[in-house]
Amino acid sequence: MLPDITRLRKRVAQAAEEELLSRYTASERAEKSDGSVVTEADLAMQERLRDMLAREWPQYALLGEEMTPEEQRRLLAGGAAGVWCLDPLDGTSNYAAGVPFFSVSLALLVNGEPHLGLVYDPLRRECFWAQRGQGAWLDEQRLRPRAAGVNLRQSIGLIDYKRLDAALARRLAETPPYASQRSFGSVALDWCWIAAGRGHVYLHGKQKIWDYAAGWLILAEAGGRSMTLDGEQVFHADIAPRSAVAALDADLYAEWTAWLGIAG
Repeated sequence: MLPDITRLRKRVAQAAEEELLSRYTASERAEKSDGSVVTEADLAMQERLRDMLAREWPQYALLGEEMTPEEQRRLLAGGAAGVWCLDPLDGTSNYAAGVPFFSVSLALLVNGEPHLGLVYDPLRRECFWAQRGQGAWLDEQRLRPRAAGVNLRQSIGLIDYKRLDAALARRLAETPPYASQRSFGSVALDWCWIAAGRGHVYLHGKQKIWDYAAGWLILAEAGGRSMTLDGEQVFHADIAPRSAVAALDADLYAEWTAWLGIAG
């Protein structure tokens, strides 16, 4: 039996508001070995959730972004009853700069597949969540597939240029197939906003499992579609980065993948 989602939502929301919002615009930042930003809020939130999850659901192990790669690989390969996959602060550079777009992302992997996903936006107090085979939700509102009412040329793309192949990034910049483009800086919220219709097509060149596991499940359970730029399923129980192409509307998804030249 999966954890009670109502209780989990309450615990994550409380932790985010106490650990993240209390430090927002005042958190000390540092640079990790890969050049990415980490703040004291990342570490405090990971510790807070690690303790809470171990106390309330001790049967599951925890894989966190701020662990070493060796620890992360061991957990994904191990024989635990399930593994929590946590990004305690997705959008750290936004958070550190005072940009109001960041989230907490938490997924429960069972036998190498996401069975529960939760993404919490503490500034907007919005909780996106899903359970495998049971649908996706924004707070108490069911997320369902729906027609966007636009074609690709009229659409809004959520596009992360930084991690794309240079040739593809140049093609998108010179001959964009959509009407306008956004890049918000939180992978988990990108997936959720696509699932909620707040943007039409999505593209990201390189994201880690703790970035996308919960959001991928939420979009899938909302009826959306996704694949990598190589035409593979995005989710893979590995810490190697994955590209992602996605849309909620099936017709837009077909247009988008055709423009990108993906056979899926």
